Amino acid sequence: MNLKKMPSSNAQDRPISIWFQKIENGELKLPRFQRHQAWDRKRIASLLDTVVQNLPLGVTLLLNVDKEQFISRYLVTAPQTGARVTEHLLDGQQRLTALWRALHNNYKNETFFIYLCDYDDSVNEEDDVYDDYTVFFQSRWIDKKERLRPLWVDNPAETLTRGFIPMNLFKPGDIAEEYENWVQQAMLPQKPVNSEQDYEELLMAWMNSKQKLLNIIRDVRETISHFNLPYLALPSATSKDTALQVFINMNTNSKPLSQYDIIRAEIEGVKGISLDDYQTELDEKYPNIQYYFELPFLIMATSALIQDKLPNQRGMWDMEKDIMIANWDSMADGLAKMAIFLESQGIYDKKRLPTNAVLAVVAALYTHIPESLDARGQAEILLKKYLWSSFFTDRYENSAASHAYNDFIALKNIINKVVKENDDEFTENDVPVLNRDKYPLSTLEELVQVAWPKRENIRARGIMAVFNKLGAIDFADGSQINRQQLIESKRHYHHVFPDDILKKAEVESYLALNCSLITDKTNLNISNKEPYTYLRERYDWTSEDIVNSRLKSHLIPIDELKNGGYESLTPENKKNKIATDFDAFINKRGQYVVEAITQLTLGNDISANDIINKVESLENNN
Repeated sequence: MNLKKMPSSNAQDRPISIWFQKIENGELKLPRFQRHQAWDRKRIASLLDTVVQNLPLGVTLLLNVDKEQFISRYLVTAPQTGARVTEHLLDGQQRLTALWRALHNNYKNETFFIYLCDYDDSVNEEDDVYDDYTVFFQSRWIDKKERLRPLWVDNPAETLTRGFIPMNLFKPGDIAEEYENWVQQAMLPQKPVNSEQDYEELLMAWMNSKQKLLNIIRDVRETISHFNLPYLALPSATSKDTALQVFINMNTNSKPLSQYDIIRAEIEGVKGISLDDYQTELDEKYPNIQYYFELPFLIMATSALIQDKLPNQRGMWDMEKDIMIANWDSMADGLAKMAIFLESQGIYDKKRLPTNAVLAVVAALYTHIPESLDARGQAEILLKKYLWSSFFTDRYENSAASHAYNDFIALKNIINKVVKENDDEFTENDVPVLNRDKYPLSTLEELVQVAWPKRENIRARGIMAVFNKLGAIDFADGSQINRQQLIESKRHYHHVFPDDILKKAEVESYLALNCSLITDKTNLNISNKEPYTYLRERYDWTSEDIVNSRLKSHLIPIDELKNGGYESLTPENKKNKIATDFDAFINKRGQYVVEAITQLTLGNDISANDIINKVESLENNN
């Protein structure tokens, strides 16, 4: 058996001056899949310190280039020469970009310096001083007069009196005129005038001081110019797959590469396109998608399902990347329709989403749903059944990806009217999450125990989703819940039956059925007030009808909330009555939610009045 011979790499030395020449000439570029610069100013200063002190620095990784295998880009602020590229920088972007930008002084908000304590006018003999050259940075900003502050940074004389020399004077290259002119301006205020006594002696001392400063700058320039930044070079014959694998293994970013980064890199190599550009265009065209989950995950998971692959890491690896790009417009349209559909169901953002497992399923199914009104309407009823069943069964508590995949395949078969081997069409009973024998809906007994919805709990968030679907009118201003209120954090998780009362009665108050999302108001002194009285006093309602209307939109049972009469009771009786009243309140609200779940999982639209009237009618008939 013949084994394929893998290309070898050679460790080589290269001074910063040569690195800069290649950047200036446009010979060295970055593969597009590289992340953009992420280092902060402290890390940049630390790197510069390492170079100035001539301490060792880790190797970089290059891919020699005959013909570019990857779409490439220039280092930030590097000249875009259009010259033939001879090298791709696979690892070392952060270091080289930091060196390039700091030594060219083109960071917008920082300027970097070397500090020399001998030139700092504020240093006293008894002060502790830095023995070595030390790198410092100064933040920059634009003032109201459009001036770049602080002004002293651009004044050589004032800069030197602080002991600072700008890093741009140390960049490799023939810039003698630049740094000599800076020294002349920096030293000019100290130059003696010919009217002074001992003028010639003072002038000679001044010239010696100026020469000393020039020598310091030249010495540091020599150190930086000849500083060795070694590299490993992969031959140009290295395959794309091998280059990517080496890149992944050697990547030195503090943040590990995500699966999206790696798949993006594969697509760069396979298709020669920028997935970043595709994603940016998708985000700009359909901005509401981002509210539900991270866009890279949604893109990958939906693309995997479209290819009948699992919406997880395994499926994302297995899917064909060229087919993913070919399906891009359809996938993007599916995600956009998914966002519209979820909003129509009262689910506005990631924090209120019971489970993210449904997102890719809904988006991928939309790529199969016809545009004709009747067919789309029928399919969206199916989606409603699927969505709400996902929230109120145990289907996605575990193995969410594989369960989402199997549900997707079955739902897709129904939408596409696929026929089984026995010539029967697929039905809802073939969809595991819709099969009530396998996955029964949550019961009242379960719902009354569900904890506070601010935590990541499918059922708790599902309960809140029911209220949001009904419009959840705010107690104070009468507005219906919407995404903007949630984005601006105007709605808060609020105890309907006051927490203070329940706490004193030693009753657990943090239950989903005791929660409503409403705007925050300053708490008044609750004491032992009855819940309904407390709410009526806390919010500026104008009539009993308004009170009831707003409460009902959250499926809050009015009569059970009006229970009270605690003031005249003994402590023990008060405690027992509060517990009894709260239990009645939770159970009645739970009955409302159970009925809402029943209707939603049948694909029906709901209204608060219909739900409440149905429950009350059944109770009266019994």
